Amino acid sequence: MDLKETIERRRSVRHFKPESLPLDDIKEMVRLAGLAPSINNAQLWKFTAVTNKDIINNMSNIVNGKISGMLNAQEDKKGEKVKTTVSHFSTVFTDAPVVIAVQMKPYDAIVDTILEASGLSHDAMNKMRNYPDIQSIGAAIETIMLAATSMSDVCCWLTGLLVAREELEPILGVQEPYKLAACIAVGKPLESLPAREKLPLESIFEVIE
Repeated sequence: MDLKETIERRRSVRHFKPESLPLDDIKEMVRLAGLAPSINNAQLWKFTAVTNKDIINNMSNIVNGKISGMLNAQEDKKGEKVKTTVSHFSTVFTDAPVVIAVQMKPYDAIVDTILEASGLSHDAMNKMRNYPDIQSIGAAIETIMLAATSMSDVCCWLTGLLVAREELEPILGVQEPYKLAACIAVGKPLESLPAREKLPLESIFEVIE
């Protein structure tokens, strides 16, 4: 399919068939992600594909346990409903045959050493630049999702599981200076989903002449 069709067909899918994906397809998704634009071509990313179901289930249990501990204070019906909803959307990767963990390292620019002398911290400088490291990772993740769509696979971009980042990083082999930035659940769709409503062009675009 061409690029326009791929973009229009992309969906965030949370229910997957159990069938595995060819390793070569996963590698190709990541190869294409490595071609994504990044701040100063810094390529701040690493990718780990998890296909071991025991590990994926363990990750899910860890995330559920973390959420349960965080939301235990409110034990009425409303609190239970919130906990159930948050747990569900944070662990939709459980049935996916592949979970791609996206790692990110901090971006250090040449100008940082000069700005540090003025008392600006790295975090403050990163905020001034509007987090180019995170923007770069977003470009890579979108590329993976479009690559998967072009192969008739589906994905879901996941950040809810980051509530258990510290517990998940050792399982995924994440080492300093890298941090777990997001995960992507990938697989074959359990069912066909219609496109969700998007904002019309006239509400998101203007021209300054």
